[in-house]
Amino acid sequence: MDGTVDGFRYGAVTPVAAYLMACLGGALGLRCIVRSLPDAPSWKAGWLALGAASIGCGIWTMHFIAMIGFHVEETRVRYDAATTVLSLVVAVAVVGVGVFIVGYRGTSGVTLAVAGAVTGLGVAGMHYLGMAAMRLNGDVGYDPAGVALSVLIAVCAATAALWSAVTIRGFLTSLGASLVMGVAVSGMHYTGMAAVSIHVHDTTGGTWAGESPTSLLLPMLVGPVGFLLLAGVVVMFDPLLVLGEGSSASRPDVPAANSASRHGPSWRASRTAARER
Repeated sequence: MDGTVDGFRYGAVTPVAAYLMACLGGALGLRCIVRSLPDAPSWKAGWLALGAASIGCGIWTMHFIAMIGFHVEETRVRYDAATTVLSLVVAVAVVGVGVFIVGYRGTSGVTLAVAGAVTGLGVAGMHYLGMAAMRLNGDVGYDPAGVALSVLIAVCAATAALWSAVTIRGFLTSLGASLVMGVAVSGMHYTGMAAVSIHVHDTTGGTWAGESPTSLLLPMLVGPVGFLLLAGVVVMFDPLLVLGEGSSASRPDVPAANSASRHGPSWRASRTAARER
């Protein structure tokens, strides 16, 4: 028989908390990527990696906070730990691919399209891999149209996020972009969940393996949430992000060089003549 699916068992608590975590990960990731742009090559990869991990952890955390509110009335829902961890690795890895592509190659049309497609498909893959971690007394089915729409949203959201990561520099504009990113990621998740149907087996008292959502997901969320808080501390105490917006004006080695280049040869000639007199 068809199961009775409820994606909002705790009301607005889980979707709001999930949205906020997606926004937090997006905001930190965008600021880290902005910080990488004017930096030396030796530090660039580190900032890009931190940004990718922040966005990936934010997306993964958003997904599983939302899944805590997922409930099927006729059967318990449990999760396989190994598959759940694998979905986190996938989320960080695919976001990292897209971030490094645009971080080093820019946002030209083809580059952005490739990076957005890879990242969007990977994020959608993380979502459905996380769904595959579910263990219940029944079979999970999907509406193809709903799945296709969720994948399309994921690709569009990823492309927009990667474009904004290397284009938008200001703090307020980055914050606005992260809020939009949170809406897109949450929209992709709940669009995918709307495509879910559960066919419950007639047998009762199943012996399927796995951990309950609260016993597995809540402890596992501590790690990514802690990482996001740590990344937030790094961003907050970086002077170029807090004061200089990552611009060359805040770098002590830039003004002298820029000053000489602005004055040009005529300035240097007048200085030389002054010395000779």
